[in-house]
Amino acid sequence: MQKIILYHNQRCGKSRGALALLEARGIIPEVRYYLQDPPAPDELKALVAKLNIPAEALVRKNEPLYKEKYKGKELSENQWIGILSEHPVLLERPVVVWGEDAIIARPPEKVLAWLDRIHFPK
Repeated sequence: MQKIILYHNQRCGKSRGALALLEARGIIPEVRYYLQDPPAPDELKALVAKLNIPAEALVRKNEPLYKEKYKGKELSENQWIGILSEHPVLLERPVVVWGEDAIIARPPEKVLAWLDRIHFPK
């Protein structure tokens, strides 16, 4: 069976909350520490496809780096993908993936409804 993957920042309370909710359901996800191991552009393209969102929607708009360098700029999908790969701190979190489906678990409780929707085995 495919594992659930959690794009995780251990310093983020929402990310820790999503991990705790998964574990409370008996799910031990494959934890992807994306700050230490940034996703490659192809991985990010696949991720936004699974989320069914444009790459810009995966950008954390409250990060100082975004405000200083990218706020208000009109950038292409490929440019946003490159920026997220180069600056993983801008990646929204937590992101939870199973197969071809994914969710941005903000608030973390969204992961519970998502698990029910995708019929994740208990």
